[in-house]
Amino acid sequence: MIVDGAPGLEAALVALWGEDLPIQRCTLHEQRNFLAHAPKHLHDELNEDYRDMIYAGTAADIEKRRKAFLRKWRLKGRAVADSLEEVGDRLFTFTRLDPSQWKSARTTNAIERLNGEFRRLIKTQTVLPGAETEPMLLWALLASGQIQMRKVDGWETPSQPLEPIPLDLAA
Repeated sequence: MIVDGAPGLEAALVALWGEDLPIQRCTLHEQRNFLAHAPKHLHDELNEDYRDMIYAGTAADIEKRRKAFLRKWRLKGRAVADSLEEVGDRLFTFTRLDPSQWKSARTTNAIERLNGEFRRLIKTQTVLPGAETEPMLLWALLASGQIQMRKVDGWETPSQPLEPIPLDLAA
């Protein structure tokens, strides 16, 4: 699951599917969070260090750069380092996947784009008649081509099969 850091959402997901559920914090949301903890004059440097860490080529390189990031930012901006320690491994869950999937698994951008497009297309509907209307509307917009879904990078190469989870658990 890729989440934006809302503690209630993470707690609900864990309550629904258990502690073993792999949760990935959106790297873009976390970058914004780090910037909020740093003085403005350090933003460019922080962005460069963060991108260097998140977009490293291998899991080992990411871990090495994570340690270097923590060492440096404990001195330059303690709140930034504390924030990285707080999020912990949830920022790096994507490294457990095949590297071809990392691009899609790092952020919630694809989901947010789909939600934004859906909201834009139904904004004239002030009240929907019932909860079942929303998925029907989404399906109709997808089927008609008014909303396009992007393929998740690396979908052809999952490193391990996903365990089937009954969808009715989410109800």
